[in-house]
Amino acid sequence: MSEIPAKATESEDPSGGARSRAAEEAAPADMWQSSPPGSIYDYIKVASFSLSPGGLIEQWSLRAEQLFGIPAHRAVGLDPIEAFVDPDLRSRGQRKMAEILDGREWTGVVPFRMPDGEDGSRGEEGMAEVYVMPTRTAEGDKAAVCIVVDVRTLRSIETDLAASQAIFGQSPFGFLLIDTDLRVRRANTRFASIFGGTPDDHRGKSVRDYLPRAEADRVSATMRRVLESGDSITDMHVTGFVPDSDERRHWSINLYRVHSGSGRPIGVAWLGTDITARREAAREAASARRNLALLNEAGARIGNSLDLETTARELLDVVVPGFCDMATVDLYQALLTGDEAPPKLADGSAELRRVAFASAVSDAPFGGSGERVELGAVHRFPFNSPCADALRTARPQRVPAEEGGLVQSTLAVPMVAHDTVVGIVQFARTKGSEPFGDRDRDLAVELAARAAVCIDNARLYRREHERALILQRSLLPPGDPEASGLDIACRYLPGNAATEVGGDWFDVIELPGHRTALVVGDVMGRGLRAAVAMGELRTAVRTLALLDLEPAEVLSALDEIARGLGTPGGVQQATRAARQPRDADLCEVYLATCVYAVYDSVTRRCTFANAGHLPPVLVEPGEAALMLDVPPGMPLGVGGEPFEEVEVELPEGALLALYTDGLVESRDHPLDEGLQAFVQALTDPSRPLEDVCDHVLNSLDTRHGEDDIALLMARVQGLPTESVGDWTLPREPRSVGRAREYARAQLLSWDLEPLVDTTELLVSELVTNALRYGEGEIRLRLLLDRTLVCEVWDAGLVQPRRRRARDTDEGGRGLQLVGLLSAAWGSRRTPRGKTVWFELPLPGADSPLTDPAEALLSLF
Repeated sequence: MSEIPAKATESEDPSGGARSRAAEEAAPADMWQSSPPGSIYDYIKVASFSLSPGGLIEQWSLRAEQLFGIPAHRAVGLDPIEAFVDPDLRSRGQRKMAEILDGREWTGVVPFRMPDGEDGSRGEEGMAEVYVMPTRTAEGDKAAVCIVVDVRTLRSIETDLAASQAIFGQSPFGFLLIDTDLRVRRANTRFASIFGGTPDDHRGKSVRDYLPRAEADRVSATMRRVLESGDSITDMHVTGFVPDSDERRHWSINLYRVHSGSGRPIGVAWLGTDITARREAAREAASARRNLALLNEAGARIGNSLDLETTARELLDVVVPGFCDMATVDLYQALLTGDEAPPKLADGSAELRRVAFASAVSDAPFGGSGERVELGAVHRFPFNSPCADALRTARPQRVPAEEGGLVQSTLAVPMVAHDTVVGIVQFARTKGSEPFGDRDRDLAVELAARAAVCIDNARLYRREHERALILQRSLLPPGDPEASGLDIACRYLPGNAATEVGGDWFDVIELPGHRTALVVGDVMGRGLRAAVAMGELRTAVRTLALLDLEPAEVLSALDEIARGLGTPGGVQQATRAARQPRDADLCEVYLATCVYAVYDSVTRRCTFANAGHLPPVLVEPGEAALMLDVPPGMPLGVGGEPFEEVEVELPEGALLALYTDGLVESRDHPLDEGLQAFVQALTDPSRPLEDVCDHVLNSLDTRHGEDDIALLMARVQGLPTESVGDWTLPREPRSVGRAREYARAQLLSWDLEPLVDTTELLVSELVTNALRYGEGEIRLRLLLDRTLVCEVWDAGLVQPRRRRARDTDEGGRGLQLVGLLSAAWGSRRTPRGKTVWFELPLPGADSPLTDPAEALLSLF
């Protein structure tokens, strides 16, 4: 307590001290003990001093020294009015002092100023509440005792009390004052409203009365650390429950140490905020961000391949383990086998195949709905199963968990693309993971829908690719092509399912006179349009080849046809449109490259014409492979440029190779490197042609799948000299009989006696026509290979024309007779005239010989 001057006299007790002794006996034992540090007087600045009968300071307490900052030896003997009161107020102060010394008590607020310092500094000003009590000295003189309280400190305490009342009565945050024993000393109204009762009901409780044991131990340890170290804790998250509720709540608490006025720690302050809603919002936001990231990842990773099974696996790579722990994909079996559309059965029991399975749990089986299904197995879902219901209704269904199983939550989500169900996905979460919620269900539907669209696109692409491939293969030569005087081997490799089918093609066309046309071409572009354009050009090539045109003429006609492919009016409309300026529609322009070669097995000479294609490669026996210098010309469809021909004599046993750019060019290897590698791969042309083809494809880094590959190889095997009969006949009637004699003798030498009569008759007809309608000398040639070919040459340019003779006509039946008795006949132009020919099958062949007598009778 504040010190009381020793000389001040105590007031007399009228009861003679009896009452004081009774009070002492009734008082608690510790009432008269000294108060420990931390009492109220540590906060309120209270001082005392005494005044002598003359109005001067007689005694000066230690508290007074602290309040006024003046030691006792300076204060004693000073006039307090002169020392501490402003000069303007001193007269009033002297009057009050006189009244006090006259024996009157007084209380009031007095402004004061500290005395100036010894260094001349001006003293501080303040306000003090003064309580003056008159006393008497031992001699009976009137004196006084003054008790002074610093008003500024009182005002500060009032503010603190108001703030304390606001915290404990009005704050929206829960507040606890916890003592050094970690028990609640005081709780505010907000805290009591959450945990029940009144604020006084919480006195003496510990955190274990509010939080689960593990959480309470953690918080208690933290408060003990704050109490010992003085370090504050901010935004500490605590989880627990409130009375009469099973809902888990979350709080953010701040802990800081509380000190007394003397600086001694007296406890810990707890300020808590309910963040359950904020945590839920943060959780929802995190879930939304996770879902958005998952959808972005799905958009980037699903559908990169135009393959159904690969697309299904890409879906599971995205969702496991980011969205679920296990997942499966089942697609309709009919869709996988190439049907036009998946079945639309109302009961959802159509056959499905499990095409993908993924699990984040090692070796964990996934039963899903019904019995376990192995990867790749074909199965059906029971009619009453959730999966069958999902397939029927095209809506997601929850699959009940099996008792004792690993899975606790499963979603069966149908894969719907363009209002058509193509399969079903099952997402599963194991025990320990959070069960699927409504947001998870919506995300699963979105993921399944995206994958379904990609799978449906892959299905449509597979269907178009297979159709284009079937069309393309149907337009290529069936089986192993055969040709007179040539050993043929070929390879065609279409692009894989990831690339559209191209327009590469090759053909081997037998021409009259044991000649052969070799064709390799490439339509620019991919897909069904390229395959159709290739088919049209191949058909046109075969038609033009049968007309026995020169190679340059064939390519010129093909160029006109290619220009007309993209024009509704055909070639004529394309020719007229080419003369008029217009914006080109590149989608309707068909360009193609082609190399066309005609080989004569009798002379072993080959004539080449090239329309923008890669050069042929020739390997002569004992020589290194070389690329033939054939002028490339412009691609088909460009128009306006003539094509040149190059004639090359091929030695016996030489190897000729025609190919497309897919064999020698790829993204990683330029064309020059590919051509050089191709030439180097043809090091041993004497091997069987089939082995040579395989060696070339295995040696070259073709990057197969980027483009189609067509490879056509031919080894030269000319007709032996003994298989050719060649005679020149003068233009005279006797040449007819002589031609029959030459033919009979040659056939007998070839042991072809069954063909003698028919050949004599037909040779007689052709030589007679040459004499009557042709010009110049006549040449007769017989060629023996797989068939017998007879050719009659003359210098006339007029082509023979077959007509139907009337019953009364004497002539005009010669060419009809040739057509009846021969397997084939025709005529072609030559640089010096024309050649009329016919072909007979050899005895023992599949085509039986026609009896000449019956043929003659059939003409009449």
